[in-house]
Amino acid sequence: MATRSAGILPYRWRDGGIEVLLVHPGGPFWARKDIGAWSVAKGEYVEPEQAFDAALREFQEETGLAPRGSFIELAPLRQPSGKIVSAWAVELDWDPAKLVSNTFELEWPKGSGTLKRFPEADRAEWFAVPEAMQRILPGQRGFVEELARRLVRRG
Repeated sequence: MATRSAGILPYRWRDGGIEVLLVHPGGPFWARKDIGAWSVAKGEYVEPEQAFDAALREFQEETGLAPRGSFIELAPLRQPSGKIVSAWAVELDWDPAKLVSNTFELEWPKGSGTLKRFPEADRAEWFAVPEAMQRILPGQRGFVEELARRLVRRG
């Protein structure tokens, strides 16, 4: 059975278009990566937890914000790893400087025997759709594309 993950993709209207909020993963592996490294704030879950409940929980754990509003369910995406990611979009305006992420522990440097704590998300930022398509992990681009298509039709 494939690993499952769920998250929230916030959006806001700016200058006649939309911006989406992405998070940059924390930890030493991602420290120097930027293009193609950002993500929907998300995390893994196992049944019987429902995907939407996991998405809300994970978003709050990674950002410190409990999102509220009318959520738009986006089509799940299978990642290159085989993981299935579900996501919901919600309109909100939030200051990324208020990011408060939970942390994880990792032996670093590897093989040193020293455990260090790192934030799950080390920063968050709003991006217009073209920039978001460059920054987001390739396997998650479909979320931004679908949201942009659906909002244009609503517009």
